[in-house]
Amino acid sequence: MHDKNIRIGFPSEFLWGGATSANQCEGSYNVGGRGIGHIDLLPQGETRWSIMQGYLDSFEPKENLHYPSRHGIEFYKHYKEDISLLSEMGFKVFRMSISWSRIYPTGEEDTPNEEGLQFYENVFKECHKHGIEPLVTMTHYDIPLELVKKYNGWEGRKTLHCFKKYVSTIVKRYKGLVKYWLTFNEINCVTALPYTAAGVVLDKSKNRDTQIYTAVHHELVASAWAVKYVHESDFESKVGCMLAAGVSYPYRCAPEDIWLAYTTDRNKYFFSDVMSYGKYPNYKLREFGQMGFEIPFLENDEEVLKDNTVDFISFSYYSSHIVCADTDIIAEKAEGNVFPTLRNPYLKEKETAWKWQIDAQGLRTTLNMFYDRYHKPLFIVENGVGGIDNLDNGKVHDEYHEHYLREHIKAMKEAIVLDGVDLMGYTPWGCIDLVSASTGQMKKRYGFIYVDVDDNGNGTYKRYKKDSFYWYKKVIESNGEVL
Repeated sequence: MHDKNIRIGFPSEFLWGGATSANQCEGSYNVGGRGIGHIDLLPQGETRWSIMQGYLDSFEPKENLHYPSRHGIEFYKHYKEDISLLSEMGFKVFRMSISWSRIYPTGEEDTPNEEGLQFYENVFKECHKHGIEPLVTMTHYDIPLELVKKYNGWEGRKTLHCFKKYVSTIVKRYKGLVKYWLTFNEINCVTALPYTAAGVVLDKSKNRDTQIYTAVHHELVASAWAVKYVHESDFESKVGCMLAAGVSYPYRCAPEDIWLAYTTDRNKYFFSDVMSYGKYPNYKLREFGQMGFEIPFLENDEEVLKDNTVDFISFSYYSSHIVCADTDIIAEKAEGNVFPTLRNPYLKEKETAWKWQIDAQGLRTTLNMFYDRYHKPLFIVENGVGGIDNLDNGKVHDEYHEHYLREHIKAMKEAIVLDGVDLMGYTPWGCIDLVSASTGQMKKRYGFIYVDVDDNGNGTYKRYKKDSFYWYKKVIESNGEVL
């Protein structure tokens, strides 16, 4: 007798696609009534990382710096062509985000910008024309700059109220066009990159943890409000949270390393714990007590968190991490990661061009850890490898993209078939080349589609299909069987 719970491959309804964000691809920052977003002040170059960490020194752009998010790849102008290319690959789903400042330029207007609303309506309709479901992130490192100036981004309670207005607007407007929503992109990155993830500028006269966890609380409550709005507006729509994930390995079998690896991962889970269970976990309450932080509960925050948990858990996975409790141990630090990590000597794959270590098995482990913890559907909404691609007579040979994704798709299949994980879909990051979030460069390319633009925004912006374009098309056609 065949057990219907045993799978032999990817489910027939599996959502294959790819992922982007408005602030990295949309461009046209001063077109169509859009206001300035806080990432529009994130330059390329040596000051980029310190600003991402919360050390912004001016709200005015500097003449000698280049701000790549302002042009992106001009998806605003090319969206019909781009969606057609995604359709040619066979996409079932396209993850994208809405620029908050394109809907409410300062965040505080009484009425939304109709031209911005219409743009996204046109994009969603174009997706549906090609049989593609939009998977929409409400805020993907995207806050109107005016809310940073006036309220220090998500540190200010007022930003939460502005967000509620923004979300109620887009949820009502796009009912029937958007079936899958994500609230905050990589919400757990607030602790490492407070400006990027929350628009928080650190003040040396304030306690850093208090600033950051105040912003975290406001985002968690805002996420619950967003779930509430979506569920009340459209019973068929689903809402997920989104985290930067990647299992942490202990450097040694020493108990203190085991504990450090466990707590490192748990600090990531904290965010999804609140959004999935509807309350702050005891381990975090104790930690807050020890640091002297009092959660700024107001109004009906606790009730809203409790009653509006997410429908699914989504996450990004690029690599695993390794930690060690002994600071005297000399180990080379792996580069290119938001979350610090030591180098793993057991990973034999060649490192990426940006020194990231590759660990496909870590994706299977991460999937199982999430599913064991939440018993909710999972969605991998970012996964990929950035590299330097060369355009040669209209062609790009990027076998390294195919290899990386092939190994991770194998790990996904093992998690589904062998482990019973409920995985909804897969949207590799940067399905079309876009501005790198970490470096602000264009030469760090993730996509199946090459865009002719350089780090300074110069180029024809013409699109070219890479070799991986045709490879991924076969993967989707075969529902993950032909790799």
